[in-house]
Amino acid sequence: MLAIDAGNSKTDVAVATTDGAVLATARGEGFRPPAVGTDRAMQSLTRTVTRAFTRAGVTAVDHVSACLANADLPVEEEELTTALTARAWGRTVEVRNDTFAVLRAGVTEPRGVAVVCGAGINCVGMHDGRTARFPALGRISGDWGGGWHLSEEALWHAARADDGRGAPTALTRTLPAHFGLPHMPALIEALHLERIAPARRHELTPVLFTTAADGDPVARAIVDRQADEIVALVTVALTRLDLLTEETPVLLGGSVLAARHPQLDTRIRTLLTDKAPKAVPQVVSQSPVLGAALLALDHLNAPQEAQTRLRTHFD
Repeated sequence: MLAIDAGNSKTDVAVATTDGAVLATARGEGFRPPAVGTDRAMQSLTRTVTRAFTRAGVTAVDHVSACLANADLPVEEEELTTALTARAWGRTVEVRNDTFAVLRAGVTEPRGVAVVCGAGINCVGMHDGRTARFPALGRISGDWGGGWHLSEEALWHAARADDGRGAPTALTRTLPAHFGLPHMPALIEALHLERIAPARRHELTPVLFTTAADGDPVARAIVDRQADEIVALVTVALTRLDLLTEETPVLLGGSVLAARHPQLDTRIRTLLTDKAPKAVPQVVSQSPVLGAALLALDHLNAPQEAQTRLRTHFD
């Protein structure tokens, strides 16, 4: 089987036998069809898979389990399934959003809810063959948060504080200081004229959390809002799957959540205690490609011993 975890920033693949023995792995660049086009994204993915196949000494597998970023809608899953099937990597192909890989990596059976808060934010759930999910397309689908959005919020509040439209905040000092600039007007100009590359805006998210940890009320309010959104996603997913009153694992993944910021982490757990007291939150430490491989074993009805062997490799 071929397991693929293709996120926005990197791609991990693993070739394994159906009894859970890992034959080879490979890492490649991110998978971003909306940004570079499906053909170019598939070309990059093909290079990564080819390296893994070469190392494993195979040219094809029985089943491909692909957990892909930007597979947010059923039509996108269908299109990507067609694209992967055309590559003839496996006799069968199953495409899911990459959030499912985080969920499956953190549980012993396909049951629970996962939230990924990295560059963006998404939530999925699985129970009794059913799934709960959200489009996760940004503001047009009602989403709030993720690292990119948090950096934009920090900039917005800092700009308004600097010119008098908003409440005072230390972000007016800490954000420009990160780039060695003296004040917000200089930072705004540098970002607008792209003297600072647009991709570097994500660097401001850790600055936001540091400023919040130092007690700044505006920064703390942004962090609290992120926690509120995460708990809202979890609560809705649990409700849809009839798991709100059952002890259920809630997996927290992505760079923002993996950083274990005390304020964010504490507020999430406090709110869950009130809104979903049976939820059992935990930060996922396992590699998401493990989750993609476990989903492949689920598809193949592999025995528990195969799951154990697979997990041992990635531990």
